[in-house]
Amino acid sequence: MTGLVIAVDGPAAAGKGTLARRLAAHFALPYLDTGLLYRAVGRRVLDAAGDPRDAAVAQAAARALQAADLARGDLRGPPADDAASMVAAHPGVRHALVDFQRRFAAEAGAVLDGRDIGTVIFPDARAKLYITASAEARAYRRWLEVHARDPSATLTAVAAEMAARDARDAGRDAAPMKPAADAIVLDTTTLDADAAFARAMALVSGLIG
Repeated sequence: MTGLVIAVDGPAAAGKGTLARRLAAHFALPYLDTGLLYRAVGRRVLDAAGDPRDAAVAQAAARALQAADLARGDLRGPPADDAASMVAAHPGVRHALVDFQRRFAAEAGAVLDGRDIGTVIFPDARAKLYITASAEARAYRRWLEVHARDPSATLTAVAAEMAARDARDAGRDAAPMKPAADAIVLDTTTLDADAAFARAMALVSGLIG
């Protein structure tokens, strides 16, 4: 690894994707939303009428993953969210995708966002941020996204789905979601996108000198 790697981890709807994209643009680095890898694996399983909780099925889908799978238009929304969280719980799936993520940043560096970038994928990254927000704020943000696609979606249902996913992500044996020991935690509950980016920029600049 020769380039700058910025690891951006955190739970869903905390704002890590928006921050990671803006950091990548500022530092002229490639950007990878690693959650798309798991979403694409989950979608492959669902397409084949498989069960995302079946480790063998999920691992086979991960090994067959193609770059084109990341460009699918159905990788967002509750079905993809749930499938991604389920397949991500399988150690074999995570192992199959580790090399993909490391190769992505091998030469030029990168900004990667996910749930285990700073703990597993790039434990030696120079800059590690863990982006979080209150459960209420995250549920409301996700509800706004979902409601734009499905006006029948309720905040209560979205909050329940997110709570279940958080529990799976934090409780899994394989790379549970948690801040790296040397990550800086940034709470975006009361911050808008610009304020969160300004704070992240200050933190990253301090870490990389």
